[in-house]
Amino acid sequence: MGIVLYKEPELESPVLIACWPGIGNIGIIAVDTLRRMLKAEEFGEIEPWEFFYPKRVVIRDGVLKDLEFPSSRFYFKRTHKGDLLFFIGEEQPGTGAKIYAEGAKAYRMANLVVDVALKFGCRRIYTSGAAVAPVHHTANPRVWAVPNNESLLKELRRYENTIFMSDIEGRGGQGNITGLNGLLLGVAKKRGIDAVCLMGEIPIYLHGFPIPYPKGSKAVLEVLGTILGIPIDTTELEALIEQTEKEIEAIYRRLPVEIREQLDKLATTTYIRGAESGPITEEDKRRILQEIDKLFKKEESED
Repeated sequence: MGIVLYKEPELESPVLIACWPGIGNIGIIAVDTLRRMLKAEEFGEIEPWEFFYPKRVVIRDGVLKDLEFPSSRFYFKRTHKGDLLFFIGEEQPGTGAKIYAEGAKAYRMANLVVDVALKFGCRRIYTSGAAVAPVHHTANPRVWAVPNNESLLKELRRYENTIFMSDIEGRGGQGNITGLNGLLLGVAKKRGIDAVCLMGEIPIYLHGFPIPYPKGSKAVLEVLGTILGIPIDTTELEALIEQTEKEIEAIYRRLPVEIREQLDKLATTTYIRGAESGPITEEDKRRILQEIDKLFKKEESED
Protein backbone atom coordinates (compact mmCIF):
# COMPACT_ATOMS: atom_id res chain seq x y z
CA MET A 1 0.00 0.00 0.00
CA GLY A 2 1.12 3.56 -0.65
CA ILE A 3 1.82 5.18 -4.02
CA VAL A 4 0.35 3.83 -7.26
CA LEU A 5 1.71 5.25 -10.53
CA TYR A 6 -0.21 4.50 -13.73
CA LYS A 7 2.69 5.82 -15.81
CA GLU A 8 6.10 7.41 -15.23
CA PRO A 9 6.39 10.53 -17.40
CA GLU A 10 9.85 11.77 -18.37
CA LEU A 11 10.21 15.17 -16.72
CA GLU A 12 13.09 17.59 -16.39
CA SER A 13 13.59 19.14 -12.92
CA PRO A 14 9.86 19.74 -12.35
CA VAL A 15 8.19 21.89 -9.72
CA LEU A 16 5.57 20.18 -7.52
CA ILE A 17 2.49 22.14 -6.46
CA ALA A 18 0.50 20.46 -3.68
CA CYS A 19 -2.68 21.34 -1.83
CA TRP A 20 -5.52 20.09 0.35
CA PRO A 21 -8.85 21.66 1.44
CA GLY A 22 -8.64 24.26 4.18
CA ILE A 23 -10.08 27.59 5.32
CA GLY A 24 -12.12 29.11 2.49
CA ASN A 25 -10.63 26.39 0.25
CA ILE A 26 -8.25 29.11 -0.92
CA GLY A 27 -5.33 26.86 -1.77
CA ILE A 28 -7.18 24.02 -3.41
CA ILE A 29 -9.24 26.37 -5.60
CA ALA A 30 -6.07 28.15 -6.77
CA VAL A 31 -4.07 24.99 -7.48
CA ASP A 32 -6.93 23.01 -9.05
CA THR A 33 -7.79 25.99 -11.28
CA LEU A 34 -4.18 26.03 -12.53
CA ARG A 35 -4.23 22.26 -13.03
CA ARG A 36 -7.41 22.39 -15.10
CA MET A 37 -6.26 25.47 -17.02
CA LEU A 38 -3.10 23.62 -18.08
CA LYS A 39 -5.00 20.35 -18.70
CA ALA A 40 -2.53 18.42 -16.54
CA GLU A 41 -2.74 14.65 -16.90
CA GLU A 42 -3.37 12.30 -13.99
CA PHE A 43 -0.64 9.70 -13.54
CA GLY A 44 -0.88 8.35 -10.01
CA GLU A 45 -2.42 8.41 -6.57
CA ILE A 46 -1.84 7.66 -2.91
CA GLU A 47 -3.96 4.68 -1.88
CA PRO A 48 -6.57 5.78 0.67
CA TRP A 49 -7.01 2.70 2.87
CA GLU A 50 -4.68 3.64 5.72
CA PHE A 51 -5.66 7.32 5.75
CA PHE A 52 -9.43 7.64 5.40
CA TYR A 53 -12.81 6.12 6.15
CA PRO A 54 -15.03 5.63 3.10
CA LYS A 55 -17.06 8.71 2.26
CA ARG A 56 -19.69 6.60 0.50
CA VAL A 57 -20.73 2.97 0.17
CA VAL A 58 -22.08 1.98 -3.24
CA ILE A 59 -24.85 -0.64 -3.14
CA ARG A 60 -26.55 -2.03 -6.24
CA ASP A 61 -29.35 -4.58 -6.26
CA GLY A 62 -28.92 -5.05 -2.53
CA VAL A 63 -25.21 -5.91 -2.81
CA LEU A 64 -22.25 -3.77 -1.72
CA LYS A 65 -20.31 -3.01 -4.92
CA ASP A 66 -17.71 -0.46 -3.88
CA LEU A 67 -16.32 1.86 -1.21
CA GLU A 68 -15.58 5.44 -2.26
CA PHE A 69 -12.70 7.20 -0.48
CA PRO A 70 -11.36 10.76 -0.65
CA SER A 71 -8.88 10.95 -3.52
CA SER A 72 -5.19 11.93 -3.36
CA ARG A 73 -4.00 12.28 -6.95
CA PHE A 74 -0.86 13.22 -8.88
CA TYR A 75 -0.85 15.05 -12.24
CA PHE A 76 1.85 16.24 -14.62
CA LYS A 77 2.22 18.85 -17.35
CA ARG A 78 5.14 19.69 -19.60
CA THR A 79 5.36 23.39 -20.45
CA HIS A 80 7.89 25.49 -22.35
CA LYS A 81 8.64 27.31 -19.09
CA GLY A 82 9.33 24.10 -17.17
CA ASP A 83 7.72 20.82 -16.18
CA LEU A 84 5.11 20.68 -13.45
CA LEU A 85 3.73 18.09 -11.04
CA PHE A 86 0.50 18.58 -9.14
CA PHE A 87 -0.72 16.80 -6.04
CA ILE A 88 -4.32 17.45 -5.03
CA GLY A 89 -5.78 15.82 -1.95
CA GLU A 90 -9.54 15.79 -1.57
CA GLU A 91 -9.26 15.56 2.21
CA GLN A 92 -6.60 15.78 4.93
CA PRO A 93 -6.10 12.63 7.02
CA GLY A 94 -7.27 14.10 10.31
CA THR A 95 -8.11 12.48 13.61
CA GLY A 96 -11.57 12.52 15.15
CA ALA A 97 -13.58 15.64 14.33
CA LYS A 98 -10.55 17.70 13.28
CA ILE A 99 -10.39 18.73 9.62
CA TYR A 100 -6.62 19.24 9.60
CA ALA A 101 -4.03 16.52 9.41
CA GLU A 102 -1.90 15.63 12.39
CA GLY A 103 -0.02 12.70 13.84
CA ALA A 104 1.49 9.66 12.18
CA LYS A 105 -0.97 9.54 9.26
CA ALA A 106 -0.26 13.13 8.30
CA TYR A 107 3.50 12.62 8.52
CA ARG A 108 3.31 9.49 6.37
CA MET A 109 1.20 11.20 3.72
CA ALA A 110 3.58 14.17 3.57
CA ASN A 111 6.50 11.77 3.11
CA LEU A 112 4.69 9.90 0.32
CA VAL A 113 4.18 13.19 -1.54
CA VAL A 114 7.88 14.00 -1.11
CA ASP A 115 8.76 10.45 -2.28
CA VAL A 116 7.14 11.24 -5.63
CA ALA A 117 8.81 14.66 -5.76
CA LEU A 118 12.23 13.04 -5.25
CA LYS A 119 11.51 10.23 -7.72
CA PHE A 120 10.96 12.75 -10.51
CA GLY A 121 13.79 15.08 -9.49
CA CYS A 122 11.68 18.01 -8.28
CA ARG A 123 13.69 21.15 -7.64
CA ARG A 124 11.03 22.85 -5.52
CA ILE A 125 7.65 22.31 -3.86
CA TYR A 126 4.86 24.86 -3.43
CA THR A 127 1.88 24.44 -1.15
CA SER A 128 -1.04 26.81 -0.69
CA GLY A 129 -3.62 27.67 1.93
CA ALA A 130 -5.31 30.55 3.75
CA ALA A 131 -3.93 33.38 5.87
CA VAL A 132 -6.55 34.53 8.39
CA ALA A 133 -5.94 38.29 8.56
CA PRO A 134 -7.43 41.50 10.00
CA VAL A 135 -8.48 42.74 6.55
CA HIS A 136 -11.79 43.73 4.94
CA HIS A 137 -13.56 41.60 2.35
CA THR A 138 -13.63 44.52 -0.12
CA ALA A 139 -9.82 44.80 -0.03
CA ASN A 140 -7.44 43.05 -2.40
CA PRO A 141 -6.00 40.01 -0.55
CA ARG A 142 -2.25 39.77 -0.24
CA VAL A 143 -0.27 36.53 -0.35
CA TRP A 144 1.70 35.50 2.72
CA ALA A 145 4.82 33.52 1.87
CA VAL A 146 6.68 31.09 4.13
CA PRO A 147 9.80 29.39 2.67
CA ASN A 148 11.66 26.52 4.31
CA ASN A 149 15.05 27.91 3.28
CA GLU A 150 16.54 31.36 3.92
CA SER A 151 18.04 31.34 0.42
CA LEU A 152 14.51 31.81 -1.00
CA LEU A 153 13.82 35.09 0.84
CA LYS A 154 15.47 37.38 -1.72
CA GLU A 155 13.59 35.78 -4.60
CA LEU A 156 10.20 35.90 -2.88
CA ARG A 157 10.59 39.61 -2.04
CA ARG A 158 10.51 40.36 -5.77
CA TYR A 159 6.97 39.12 -6.28
CA GLU A 160 4.22 41.72 -6.29
CA ASN A 161 1.53 41.52 -3.59
CA THR A 162 3.61 39.06 -1.55
CA ILE A 163 4.55 39.53 2.10
CA PHE A 164 6.28 37.26 4.62
CA MET A 165 4.17 35.92 7.47
CA SER A 166 6.90 37.08 9.86
CA ASP A 167 6.34 40.69 8.71
CA ILE A 168 2.71 40.80 9.80
CA GLU A 169 1.93 43.18 12.66
CA GLY A 170 1.54 41.54 16.06
CA ARG A 171 3.18 38.21 15.19
CA GLY A 172 6.58 39.00 16.66
CA GLY A 173 8.24 37.47 13.64
CA GLN A 174 6.52 34.14 14.34
CA GLY A 175 3.65 32.16 12.86
CA ASN A 176 2.28 28.70 12.12
CA ILE A 177 0.66 26.89 9.21
CA THR A 178 -2.04 24.39 10.12
CA GLY A 179 -2.28 20.98 8.50
CA LEU A 180 -0.44 19.33 5.64
CA ASN A 181 0.29 22.56 3.76
CA GLY A 182 2.70 23.44 6.56
CA LEU A 183 3.85 19.94 7.48
CA LEU A 184 4.94 19.29 3.91
CA LEU A 185 7.38 22.23 4.10
CA GLY A 186 9.05 20.68 7.13
CA VAL A 187 9.25 17.21 5.58
CA ALA A 188 10.65 18.69 2.35
CA LYS A 189 13.31 20.59 4.33
CA LYS A 190 14.32 17.45 6.21
CA ARG A 191 14.68 15.60 2.91
CA GLY A 192 16.58 18.33 1.07
CA ILE A 193 13.97 20.05 -1.12
CA ASP A 194 13.28 23.78 -1.11
CA ALA A 195 9.59 24.53 -0.49
CA VAL A 196 7.30 27.54 -0.11
CA CYS A 197 3.77 27.91 1.24
CA LEU A 198 1.71 30.67 -0.42
CA MET A 199 -1.35 31.73 1.57
CA GLY A 200 -4.10 34.02 0.33
CA GLU A 201 -5.59 36.38 2.90
CA ILE A 202 -9.12 35.83 4.18
CA PRO A 203 -10.79 38.29 6.57
CA ILE A 204 -10.74 37.10 10.17
CA TYR A 205 -14.52 37.43 10.37
CA LEU A 206 -15.05 35.13 7.36
CA HIS A 207 -12.74 32.23 8.18
CA GLY A 208 -15.54 30.19 9.76
CA PHE A 209 -18.05 30.76 6.95
CA PRO A 210 -19.18 27.62 5.08
CA ILE A 211 -18.43 29.27 1.72
CA PRO A 212 -15.23 29.43 -0.37
CA TYR A 213 -13.14 32.58 -0.62
CA PRO A 214 -11.94 32.61 -4.27
CA LYS A 215 -10.73 36.20 -3.96
CA GLY A 216 -7.83 34.83 -1.89
CA SER A 217 -7.38 32.01 -4.42
CA LYS A 218 -7.01 34.51 -7.26
CA ALA A 219 -4.23 36.33 -5.38
CA VAL A 220 -2.35 33.04 -4.89
CA LEU A 221 -2.88 31.99 -8.51
CA GLU A 222 -1.49 35.27 -9.81
CA VAL A 223 1.66 34.91 -7.70
CA LEU A 224 2.07 31.29 -8.83
CA GLY A 225 1.69 32.39 -12.45
CA THR A 226 4.45 34.98 -12.00
CA ILE A 227 6.77 32.49 -10.29
CA LEU A 228 6.24 29.82 -12.96
CA GLY A 229 6.17 32.24 -15.91
CA ILE A 230 2.70 31.06 -16.95
CA PRO A 231 -0.02 33.47 -18.17
CA ILE A 232 -3.06 33.09 -15.92
CA ASP A 233 -6.66 33.24 -17.13
CA THR A 234 -8.79 34.24 -14.13
CA THR A 235 -12.12 34.30 -16.02
CA GLU A 236 -13.43 31.22 -14.21
CA LEU A 237 -12.40 32.59 -10.82
CA GLU A 238 -13.91 36.02 -11.50
CA ALA A 239 -17.34 34.43 -11.95
CA LEU A 240 -16.96 32.53 -8.67
CA ILE A 241 -15.72 35.69 -6.91
CA GLU A 242 -18.77 37.63 -8.08
CA GLN A 243 -21.09 34.93 -6.79
CA THR A 244 -19.42 34.61 -3.37
CA GLU A 245 -19.13 38.39 -2.93
CA LYS A 246 -22.92 38.59 -3.12
CA GLU A 247 -23.23 35.90 -0.46
CA ILE A 248 -20.69 37.65 1.78
CA GLU A 249 -22.43 41.02 1.42
CA ALA A 250 -25.77 39.43 2.31
CA ILE A 251 -24.26 37.98 5.50
CA TYR A 252 -22.43 41.23 6.26
CA ARG A 253 -25.66 43.24 6.13
CA ARG A 254 -27.21 40.96 8.75
CA LEU A 255 -24.54 41.80 11.30
CA PRO A 256 -25.35 44.43 13.95
CA VAL A 257 -24.62 48.01 12.81
CA GLU A 258 -21.97 48.59 15.51
CA ILE A 259 -20.09 45.46 14.40
CA ARG A 260 -20.17 46.56 10.76
CA GLU A 261 -18.82 49.96 11.76
CA GLN A 262 -15.88 48.30 13.48
CA LEU A 263 -15.22 46.02 10.52
CA ASP A 264 -15.42 48.89 8.03
CA LYS A 265 -12.34 50.39 9.70
CA LEU A 266 -10.36 47.45 8.32
CA ALA A 267 -10.97 48.62 4.75
CA THR A 268 -8.25 51.29 5.00
CA THR A 269 -5.84 49.50 7.34
CA THR A 270 -2.66 47.73 6.23
CA TYR A 271 -1.14 45.32 8.73
CA ILE A 272 2.62 45.05 8.43
CA ARG A 273 5.32 44.79 11.01
CA GLY A 274 6.33 48.18 12.37
CA ALA A 275 3.07 49.88 11.33
CA GLU A 276 0.92 51.76 13.79
CA SER A 277 -1.62 49.67 15.66
CA GLY A 278 -4.83 49.17 13.72
CA PRO A 279 -8.34 50.12 14.84
CA ILE A 280 -9.37 46.57 15.73
CA THR A 281 -8.13 45.36 19.10
CA GLU A 282 -8.01 41.76 20.29
CA GLU A 283 -11.12 42.48 22.37
CA ASP A 284 -12.85 43.85 19.25
CA LYS A 285 -11.94 40.68 17.34
CA ARG A 286 -13.32 38.47 20.11
CA ARG A 287 -16.61 40.41 20.20
CA ILE A 288 -16.95 40.42 16.41
CA LEU A 289 -16.42 36.67 16.17
CA GLN A 290 -18.95 36.10 18.95
CA GLU A 291 -21.56 38.12 17.05
CA ILE A 292 -20.89 36.19 13.84
CA ASP A 293 -21.13 32.90 15.72
CA LYS A 294 -24.47 34.02 17.20
CA LEU A 295 -25.73 34.91 13.73
CA PHE A 296 -24.93 31.45 12.38
CA LYS A 297 -26.42 29.66 15.37
CA LYS A 298 -29.61 31.68 14.99
CA GLU A 299 -29.90 30.84 11.29
CA GLU A 300 -29.19 27.17 11.93
CA SER A 301 -31.97 27.02 14.54
CA GLU A 302 -34.38 28.74 12.13
CA ASP A 303 -33.54 26.21 9.43
